[in-house]
Amino acid sequence: MSDSNAPAESVAPPQVGDAAPDVTLVVTPGGEPLTLSDVWADGPLVLYFYPKDATPGCTTEACDFRDRDAALAEAGATVLGVSPDPPASHEKFIAKQSLPFRLLSDEEKTAATAYGVWVEKSMYGRKYMGVQRATFLIGQDGKIAAAWPKVKVKGHADAVLEALAELKKNG
Repeated sequence: MSDSNAPAESVAPPQVGDAAPDVTLVVTPGGEPLTLSDVWADGPLVLYFYPKDATPGCTTEACDFRDRDAALAEAGATVLGVSPDPPASHEKFIAKQSLPFRLLSDEEKTAATAYGVWVEKSMYGRKYMGVQRATFLIGQDGKIAAAWPKVKVKGHADAVLEALAELKKNG
């Protein structure tokens, strides 16, 4: 069994215009594997990474996306949240917060590493590995259309909606 906090080789997050890393993760609800390219093939994908289910900042962020579900759907976007939490944790989080979108379980940190968000963090002088809150808007062409590598929760969902409007306008 590997140490979940062991440092992984650091990868720079993809930049606007780069090909989005295509990974397959377990989706909640359902527990089935989901490949990201199957999602973005149908329209823009809002892929947001967050550290942990049911924590204050992560709950606020998820609820902000939930509260903008109609506008996101109108823009043709699919929203997927990704954290290292297991599917059972995601199920509880989805139910408690009435989230209309799916969450992906990244227990092996495959996606977090590929997207450069599995990073060394520091709290109270203690260093550890964790997920840096980040969002990537991926176009139907599989390229990063917009990226927020260090998300501040307040106003973030609105910024994503603005980027979606820009993406739609520019075709």
